[in-house]
This record gives sequence, structure tokens and C-alpha cells, in this order.
Amino acid sequence: MDEYKKAGGTGGLKLTYAGSFDFTTIPDPCTQHKLDAQILEFKGESGKPMKDITLIGADGSAGNFGIHIVGSAENIIIRNMTIGLPPGGGSSDIVGVEGNSAGAPKNIWVDHNTFFSSLKECDGAGDTEFDGMIDFKKGATQVTVSYNYLHDHHKVSLNGYSDSDTLERLITFHHNVFENMGSRVPLQRGGYAHILNNLFSNITTSGVNVRMGGYALVEGNYFENAKNPVTSRDSSALGYWELLNNNVMSPADFSSYGIKWVASDSSPSKNADDWTSTKTFPREKLGYAYNAQSAACVKSGLKSVAGAGKALATLKCA
Repeated sequence: MDEYKKAGGTGGLKLTYAGSFDFTTIPDPCTQHKLDAQILEFKGESGKPMKDITLIGADGSAGNFGIHIVGSAENIIIRNMTIGLPPGGGSSDIVGVEGNSAGAPKNIWVDHNTFFSSLKECDGAGDTEFDGMIDFKKGATQVTVSYNYLHDHHKVSLNGYSDSDTLERLITFHHNVFENMGSRVPLQRGGYAHILNNLFSNITTSGVNVRMGGYALVEGNYFENAKNPVTSRDSSALGYWELLNNNVMSPADFSSYGIKWVASDSSPSKNADDWTSTKTFPREKLGYAYNAQSAACVKSGLKSVAGAGKALATLKCA
């Protein structure tokens, strides 16, 4: 997968973020949702797309703000950033990619970043102590999320703003570490998602939640200590998944890897508790060639190369 060519190429503007932030200055994460959101915005306007921009964090840098990619923005790359505990509650995603009347973002690459918040429950925050970690809404498409270390967050990745936001969204999640997460890992309404060679560790509510007729190819991932790792719930229509070469191969593996299932109160709903595919993913929607790595290699090596400050290293398997 040539994500760099797909999202930015060799031209355009490169911005290096060298700021610092001491996260120990926030001893109580529950103070953050009461503060105003702090947002860096890449906004494309009608007839004036913002395009070909790379934001890369210098090694050792850290930030405490959200990044919003909005409207007709395209070919935007976010790399090597460390962002945690952002202020603003429901008014700020760590990375939010969203269409509006000016158009919808496309060709977005979120690569080798470290993002986190907290799983602490905060009085008065409702369910938005922190909002989305990486959200794609209102037509945003052709997105790659790769080699990120994503941890300690309630609602991880919303793909589709509502049940009516079911455009042909094309998103790839590959080689990410999802650790200590609540739900939406990711949530997918409509569209097509390739969920390849990720590590899902300690998922407390639900993992891949594909809904509203969406298709997910769930391939070569490693699941451990995960509740409802592949499911369809909380929407008015089910989605579909193809399960291929993950560490879990059948229900006989559930106990070995700490896989647990809880039925949903919503209707319709379906869990992958028989660990069988519900539909074949249409390969023509991928748009790229790739070589999947083994789930065992993902488990043994991915954490050493995912996230910021890893020299943009990639996973090598014997």
C-alpha cells in the first residue's frame, strides 16, 4: 500500500511541530471536559481546497490539542504526533475529519502517531469526558490509519456521523495498536473498511462494530482480552464482515485469548460469536495490492514499531 503517494505525494507543504506538553500537569483528567477546545484546523473552502500538507511531529514533541480536517481538504498527512488529554469534551476530537457544504475531505493519512486520553468516568461529562480519537464523518473518504499507538480512550473511531451518513466511505486501518479501549474500535456505518494486521488488546465494550450495510474485511489481526471484538449493534440495520486469518480462528479459541460476548439490547444486532463471515468483502473496493502479515507476527512485533518516536519503522516478519 503506497499511502504516501495516495495522501500527499512528494510535493506540498511540510509543517514540523516541535512544541512540548507536560501531561503530568493534568493530575485529574476530569478537569479537561470543562475547558474550551483547542483545535488546529485544516479547512478547505468551496472552490479553494486545502491540499498537499504534511504535519509531522519532531521526535520528543507533544501536544494537547485536537486536529480537524474539514471541507474540501485533501492530501493531508498527520505523522509522528503525540497528543493526549485534549480539552473540550464533546467539542473536540483528537483527529476529526468531516465534510461540509464546501465538500468532503479525501486522501487522508494518519500514520505513526500516539494518541491517548483516559478511561476515567467523570461526573457531569455524560459520555464525552473526551470525544472521538479518530473520527470520519459526512463523506470523508480514502483514508488510511496506520502504525498508530492508540490507548486509554472511551470512543475510539466513528466512521459515519449518523445512520444516514452511509456514503461509500473507503477506510483502511492497518498495523495499529488499540490498547485499553472502550468501544468504536472502529464503528463503521456503511462504506468499506479494511482492518488489517492490528493488535486489539483489552477492549472493554465492543471492537469492530460494522453497521448500516457496511462491509469490513477483518484480516490478520490479533485479538486478546476483548469483549464483543466483532459485532453489529446500535443501528437500524446490520453490517457485514469477512474474517480472514486472525489469531482467533473459531469459537474454540475464545477462552485462550480472553474473548467474551455480551448480547446487545438493540435490535437488530449480531455478534461474531460463531466466528464465521457474514459476507465476502468486495476486493475491487480496496484499490491497492498488499501482503498481509501473520497475526502471530503482529502480536510479537507491532508494539515496537507503532506510535510516535519510532523513526517511522514498519513491521518486519520472518
